[in-house]
Amino acid sequence: MPFMTKEDYEQYISAHVTHTITREQMDLIKHSLSPLIGAQFNILSIPEEILIAFEPSQIGTIVGSLMDACIPQLSKITDSDTFDSVGLRKNDGILGDREGYPDYLHTSGIRLELKLLFVDNPTIIMKKPPTPREPSARLTQKVTFKNVIPDKDLLLVIAYSLMENKSKPGFYCPTIIDFNIFPVYECILARDRRMYGSGGGWFGHFETPAILSNKGKKKSMNSIPIDYTSYGRKENEGKDLNEDTNFGKLKRIPYRPLQNYIKPDNFTKFFK
Repeated sequence: MPFMTKEDYEQYISAHVTHTITREQMDLIKHSLSPLIGAQFNILSIPEEILIAFEPSQIGTIVGSLMDACIPQLSKITDSDTFDSVGLRKNDGILGDREGYPDYLHTSGIRLELKLLFVDNPTIIMKKPPTPREPSARLTQKVTFKNVIPDKDLLLVIAYSLMENKSKPGFYCPTIIDFNIFPVYECILARDRRMYGSGGGWFGHFETPAILSNKGKKKSMNSIPIDYTSYGRKENEGKDLNEDTNFGKLKRIPYRPLQNYIKPDNFTKFFK
C-alpha cells in the first residue's frame, strides 16, 4: 500500500472537486432544522441527587450510544415528532458498517453526518474527572474524498446538555441546546492538510492515515529523511510513521468555523 504524497493528494482534490455546497443551501438546512432546539430525550431522565455519581463524559457516552442506536428515528425516544418533521430520513449507508455514511438524507437532497457535542451544565453537581476529557466525536478515516460529495454533504453538530425535564421536575435529561452545520468538504480538507503539514499522510487510496512516530519526529528534527515506504501500528515496531489512532477528532480539525463553534465558552449563555 504506497504512500500518497502531499502533491498526489492536492492533485486528486483539484481533479475531483468541482463544486461545493452553497451558503443558500446551508441557510435552508439551518432553517429547516431549527425546531430541533429544545428537544428533550425523556427516555433517559436522571434524578438530580444521582448525577453526582456520574462524570460528564460518562453521560456523553451513554447518550451517544443511545442516539446512535436510534438514528434517525429519534422521535421514538422523545415526546414529540420533531425529528420526523424537519425533513430528515435515514440514509441507507454506503460504507456497509453499522451506521454508514452519512447518517441522514434531507428532503432537499442534502446529506448530513451527525456528531454530538456534550456540553457540561455548570449548575449541576457532578463528579469531576482528574483531567479534562477530550470529546470523542470524530470524522474518521472512513469519511474521505472517496465518499464525500462536496456540494451535498454537511456536518451536523448537535450540542446537548443535561437540563431539567420539563414534565418531571427534579429529573434531568439530555436536551438539545443548539446546533450548527459545516461543509464536510472543508472539514476533511483541513483534517487531511493538518496531517500532511505535520509530516504524515495517507497510505493507499485514502485507506490509512499515518503520523510521525517518536522515531520519525526525532529524524525530522535532525533533518534526516523519513521512510515513507511503510507504517506501524505501535511505537515498538520502530517505523518512522504510525497509524493515527486519534484521527479526525473534531477538536483537532483546524477548520476555523468549526473550532469557533465548539469552544465551551460559546455555550455558557444557555445556563444563565
